Amino acid sequence: METGSRMRNRSRSLAWRAVAICWAAGWTAGLPIAKADETGMRVATARASEIDPRAAEHPEIGFVFASDGKPQDLQHAMVDLDAPLRGQLVVWLMASNDQLFERLASYGYHVVQPHYARAWFGIVKPTDRLARGLVRLEAATGRDVSPQVEIPFADGMAERTHQFVRWLSQEQPDARWEQFLASDDAGIDWTKVIVAGASHGSTTAARFAKKVEVARVVMLCGPRDQEQDWQSLPSATPPERFFGFSHVLDGGWTGDHYCRSWELLGLAAFGPIVDVDGLRPPYGNSRRLVSAADVGGDAGRAHSAVSPGRASPRDADGRLLYEPVWEYLFTHPVDQVGSPVAADPDCEHQHPLGS
Repeated sequence: METGSRMRNRSRSLAWRAVAICWAAGWTAGLPIAKADETGMRVATARASEIDPRAAEHPEIGFVFASDGKPQDLQHAMVDLDAPLRGQLVVWLMASNDQLFERLASYGYHVVQPHYARAWFGIVKPTDRLARGLVRLEAATGRDVSPQVEIPFADGMAERTHQFVRWLSQEQPDARWEQFLASDDAGIDWTKVIVAGASHGSTTAARFAKKVEVARVVMLCGPRDQEQDWQSLPSATPPERFFGFSHVLDGGWTGDHYCRSWELLGLAAFGPIVDVDGLRPPYGNSRRLVSAADVGGDAGRAHSAVSPGRASPRDADGRLLYEPVWEYLFTHPVDQVGSPVAADPDCEHQHPLGS
């Protein structure tokens, strides 16, 4: 027999997945949805182009509202009012991941996924060892910092997040989304925000946090930009607030992309690289975690394995192996750190421009 807690969790999961299916099918096009259920779960979706009239398309970098008749600017949100709320917002900078969002909500976070420029990566080539980082920063802030792209303020990740949170505060007043708005409502109060992402999104999250102080940064399968040097620039966000996690078969790991970024970000000051397999938190309070769990030798699966989903490895009972890792990455106290270690002599720092 299911316990009341498990039944509530199943109800929440089913409510969330029902909305997620609608998102995937494009059924919400032209129809913002803010959904509540009897358990306290709040989920929402809205198109960036509908909640902010200033929003614009930039097809030259693949930043559009629709493609092949399907909306591309859907933004998603979730919070569980029955969880012990932390008063922090997770801004997820990659494709919506319902399994991740469910976990973040259970930890007590409000969660949003804004629509922002990502497709430029395969179009805009770096001209020097800071150029790619400047494109990321313009995509994130909407500030004119890169000569290679023109992304107005209203179309930057920060303002798209601001407008989405304002909309949520009106649609779901009991969820207290307004607590994440700056006191003058000129933007988001980023000191209450965890910026997180996978792959490209983790790299942009880290670049944004170098410029703007945030509460925490979670970097799954990243950061990349292995031929860029922005990772060593002065940081508005203290380095102990950066947390990374990779699978050792991921090409970004075997190519020394992630280990290089982690070292340039200063994470060796907080403990060694820790293999989480068979361990329990707090992993020596390290900020650099890896796994060699079985992914069938598939590097592509390894890249996705560190996020909740079908690619992530499971134990003999079907439970996802990385449950304690995800909770650690998002909830471990940032003031609890490991002891500093020397740089890894096997981590290659020199990569050709454009590699």
